[in-house]
Amino acid sequence: MSEAIVELKNVNIYQGDSMILEDVNITVNRGEFVYLVGKTGTGKSSLLKTLYGDLDFHEGEGMVAGYDLSKLDWRQIPYLRRNLGVVFQDFQLLTDRNVNENLKFVMKATGWKDEKLMDEKIADVLDKVGLKTKGFKMPFELSGGEQQRIDIARAMVNSPKLILADEPTGNLDPETSDEIMQLLFNICRDYNTSIIMATHDYPVINKFPARTIKTERGKVWDNASIATS
Repeated sequence: MSEAIVELKNVNIYQGDSMILEDVNITVNRGEFVYLVGKTGTGKSSLLKTLYGDLDFHEGEGMVAGYDLSKLDWRQIPYLRRNLGVVFQDFQLLTDRNVNENLKFVMKATGWKDEKLMDEKIADVLDKVGLKTKGFKMPFELSGGEQQRIDIARAMVNSPKLILADEPTGNLDPETSDEIMQLLFNICRDYNTSIIMATHDYPVINKFPARTIKTERGKVWDNASIATS
């Protein structure tokens, strides 16, 4: 039987007092790759923020990586996020420290203490993203594609069950986008990691097809057609 990493039932998602998405029903299983598409302002980011505990959960049933979103309080959010990795469009690397220190910063923030174990894990995730010799480089010394690979490595330091990728190819040229997509699909397959990727990049979806969820008119449509987008 498949293990559900994300399960939302009859969920209403709010920003402040405004309902952004109504009656959301989604299940994402372990090791599944899912695209999240939709025009700007239709609720993609709100849905992602709900999954990693950045928006308060109001109505419905929600489980993410074994955590009940309806019972989540501020003390539990760091533990939820240890089971998640988040990949950003603009990389969000700390510009005043090198790659190793960027990764170590996130690890310490999520409870790592043993320096030797941290160094071993950093070497491991940099190897997985093909940048094992780049640990001492500063972010400005890396190409856009390399910075995105570091962002993905950072998302992997806690061996997450789920990676949420928000427009990870948005600032990259087509060739580099293809490399990043291949890396994400490999992580999904090789480590049985679920990935939900928000994107506007329809050529990427056509080249790397997977299940697609769409936000539109306050609803979430599963297995959506993107031909009309």
